[in-house]
Amino acid sequence: MRTSKKWRMGWLLLGALATGCGAAPEATAQQEQTGLRQPTATAAALVETASFDAVLQVPTCAAGASGCDTGPSLVLGRGQLGAEPNAPNTLGGTCADGDSGLFHGDESLDRLKVSTPDDSALAPGKEVTIEATVWAWSGYTADHLDLYLAADASNPSWTYVTTLTPAGAGVQVLTANATLPSEGGSVQAVRAVFRYGGEANPCSSGGYDDRDDLAFGVGTSEPPPPPPPPAPVRPSLVAGGTETSVNLAADGTVWSWGGKSGSYTTDYSAYRAQGRQVWELSDAVSVVSGTGHKLALKTDATVWAWGSNTDGELGNGTTFNASDTPEQVVGLDSVIALAGGNHYSLAVRGDGTVWSWGRNQYGQLGDGTTLGRTLPAQVPGLSNGVQVAAGSHHSLAVDSAGQVWSWGYNSQGELGDGSTTSRFTPVQVPGLTGVVAVAAGVEHSLALKSDGTVWAWGYNSRGQLGDGSTSSRFTPVQVVGLTGVVVAVAAGMEHSLALKSDGTVWAWGDNSYGQLGDGTTSSRFTPVQVPSLSGVVAVAAGTRHSLARDSDGRTWAWGNNELYQLGDGQRMKSATAVPVVNLSNVTQVSAGYWHGLAVRSDGTLWSWGAGTLNSYVLGRARTQQHAPALVTGLANVTAAAAGQKHSLALKSDGSVWSWGSNSYGQIGVGPSGFIYDNPVQVTTLSGVSAIATGDSHSLAVKSDGTLWTWGFNDFGQLGDGTMTGRSLPVQVAGLTGVRAAAGGSRHTLVLHTNGTVSAIGHNNIGQLGDGTTTVRRLTPVPVVGLTGVVAVAAGEDHSLALKSDGTVWAWGYNGSGRLGDGTTTSRNTPVQVVGLTGVVAVAAGYSHSLAVKSDGTVWAWGEGYDGQLGGGDLFSVSYNNPTPKKVLGLSGGRSVAASKAYSLALTQSTGTLSSFGLNWEGQLGDGSYLFRTTPALVVGAGAP
Repeated sequence: MRTSKKWRMGWLLLGALATGCGAAPEATAQQEQTGLRQPTATAAALVETASFDAVLQVPTCAAGASGCDTGPSLVLGRGQLGAEPNAPNTLGGTCADGDSGLFHGDESLDRLKVSTPDDSALAPGKEVTIEATVWAWSGYTADHLDLYLAADASNPSWTYVTTLTPAGAGVQVLTANATLPSEGGSVQAVRAVFRYGGEANPCSSGGYDDRDDLAFGVGTSEPPPPPPPPAPVRPSLVAGGTETSVNLAADGTVWSWGGKSGSYTTDYSAYRAQGRQVWELSDAVSVVSGTGHKLALKTDATVWAWGSNTDGELGNGTTFNASDTPEQVVGLDSVIALAGGNHYSLAVRGDGTVWSWGRNQYGQLGDGTTLGRTLPAQVPGLSNGVQVAAGSHHSLAVDSAGQVWSWGYNSQGELGDGSTTSRFTPVQVPGLTGVVAVAAGVEHSLALKSDGTVWAWGYNSRGQLGDGSTSSRFTPVQVVGLTGVVVAVAAGMEHSLALKSDGTVWAWGDNSYGQLGDGTTSSRFTPVQVPSLSGVVAVAAGTRHSLARDSDGRTWAWGNNELYQLGDGQRMKSATAVPVVNLSNVTQVSAGYWHGLAVRSDGTLWSWGAGTLNSYVLGRARTQQHAPALVTGLANVTAAAAGQKHSLALKSDGSVWSWGSNSYGQIGVGPSGFIYDNPVQVTTLSGVSAIATGDSHSLAVKSDGTLWTWGFNDFGQLGDGTMTGRSLPVQVAGLTGVRAAAGGSRHTLVLHTNGTVSAIGHNNIGQLGDGTTTVRRLTPVPVVGLTGVVAVAAGEDHSLALKSDGTVWAWGYNGSGRLGDGTTTSRNTPVQVVGLTGVVAVAAGYSHSLAVKSDGTVWAWGEGYDGQLGGGDLFSVSYNNPTPKKVLGLSGGRSVAASKAYSLALTQSTGTLSSFGLNWEGQLGDGSYLFRTTPALVVGAGAP
């Protein structure tokens, strides 16, 4: 393989606010999350997002807009590679896309836009800018984008505009100016052809070529009217539970960290220190956390629940079957707001009714009884509800008139009705008007008014009411010292938070665990500012910890961390805010013997693992090795390769950099025997388009199709006709048209542009696939019977090939069933891996194999003793799989990497990374040195 690389507020357990911008534009994120005012309707964007036209068979915009844009998903990918719907998205369905290579490993046209520079309507003869977002191969100089215009989309005749070449690998945005045809039909079109090599042609035929059309109406009509305000679905970002934290990503996925998870036998750990995705949950717009359960509101206004169910808090009609997998709450639809309490749940529907279920011994469900409910039931006497909050045993609701209602436990005056009498049905909190949001702690309550003031009542032993005293209050009192406008509040067990319109965060109450974030553990009876935080758009409070999300999408946490609820990979208190570390937007990953490497879309390289003895492979300071850290001194990285004790990086200028052990010359800079702690350039190489490593040898493919090798050569794996190690790169004679290479322990695979494969080096058990077991081959020999190959991978003593038809073939040693043919018989010629079709990526570990299918699922086979197959099992040879088995809990896969008893999987939509398998040296990058038998997210790899 070529190496490439809606406006209503809701509240959480203990009143923790879960707010945010969801899919809203960043500029309006803070306004939307406040709950103070309805979003202002601004002028519509003049650029229209296209929709698929079944007649023209392409994305199409109506007349009157100043621009037409496919958006991020209509043409994403190429044919069957990636998520492109309605492929090929060309007028009349002509000119099918090439089907060679991998999604976002090879060429792909992902977005197309045409617009007028003066924001006037698209019309014949207008000057326009054409903008194409492409994914360029690592050898991007061979990639070209041709642009064409058609005067009549119903009868297209293409006029060539220009050809553009990307300036780097990966995501590139290419633009050109053009003039629309002055005559023609009422709908014109632009075609973009992104090709590998060849000549400009509106219907090129290359296997890596991608072409997409965009049709748009032309005329002089006025721009489309502004869209209506967003539907009243509450977006949210963060939630703090008793022991856990929850994060809602911009793509609608949900991530959580902290608390107890799994058992000793299945997870080898009772705690999670890193964020992990809540699998099988997507399209979420709000998340809330209860004591032991979580709730999510999806875009279709349904509610999904997971976690503890001892009192029916999941709303599935039972009090058993606690679940780590979200399941839909029965009988609820059209929901606009949620809250999670101490084993009970609340919801507001679009008709303003309030619903409750779960624990009810203090009347917190508000139905007039103290009987628990396992299914949602309507709270009587409430209409026009807009928002709810759930405390430990009491509940709050705000109606559309700005009044507050309360019910449940009242021993400390937390209902605010002037008494300490518990109430089984809602009573109005007197003296409060103009309220837009409420929050509930264990035994105290907060209300935010439309004038930006905050009011509090209930228990006050730690100053959590913020009135300068520790006297409990049975009716609301104003929180003192909060100048300016407060836009959001949150309540923890005995502490409170406020977010101001200037993006600062203020805290008061109990601070015994540093949950106020002011650098001390002294409780505060009036608000103090949380230093070092600015630009905050959402806050949440757990029992004794706090969370904030800023406008850059970063999540910050402080306070109690006994159960890793701060998500910083540590188990200690933090009295000041610390970021939840981030490793999203990964584009390429490589797994070495004991370490991992990841390239991000910004061209930075990150490393982790290697333990104490081999930390030089990290290319950085030897600290926090169990979590990713930046490799300093490198920029514009497009690919990385990890060997046993050395690492390689490829930059966008075609240069190769290396570091680690040079015991066999594998660094490629001169005499062997030295250790390089930091990256050094392999100066004798230029124009490189792909890199790979074996255990102790290195490989580079140049853009001219030649292969260069260096390092260990005891079995001729360098292919230069000798068994002499090389400390400088040498060209493999007689090889041209090389597209990619892969290194095994002591053998090398070469993929040619014609789809055939050659092999070099150790062959004692048939790993070269030439039909023999001749111990070594010093020069390349063809792998028997393979054509149409688009990617190769090499394990310790076995080999894999992915063909363009989506099948996988394997040969070599078959211990533990790593060839995937249902046996443990070794093979000296390729055999098909059984039961696998539609595969888009493969990887070979030492004794196991991985594949990603086009549906995003990941499959594994071979040895699974250390959990590297991701099946949830450890320490038993009976868990070896001679045929592929689906990896648990992974979806949206894009690529995989494998090495010594561990695996890495890269997701397609967010560029996040998951890992499973052996972790003695921290190679899983999950913030621990613990085994993981099911995928655990690399620390901070959750999308913001």
